[in-house]
Amino acid sequence: MRQLLSAMALVVSCLLAAPTWADDAAGPTVNINTASAAEMAEVLQGIGEAKAEAIVAYRDENGAFASVESLTAVKGIGASTLSNNAGRIVLE
Repeated sequence: MRQLLSAMALVVSCLLAAPTWADDAAGPTVNINTASAAEMAEVLQGIGEAKAEAIVAYRDENGAFASVESLTAVKGIGASTLSNNAGRIVLE
């Protein structure tokens, strides 16, 4: 009985730790409303310094992004870029 309870406790511990593993797997995130071009270029896949600077320029001219999808208003940023960076882009 004691072994069964120990095994069950181990399983429960692993299940509770699973969300932490998922967060670590997602990697770093970047807030597109506050990050610098250098920060965006470092975190986002397919976004180099030039596109990151275009994002910052668009944000400076038009205000904060209301949604992640509104990032597609920046020339050169499309649905595939958003898809490739799902989980990396945040708004706060």
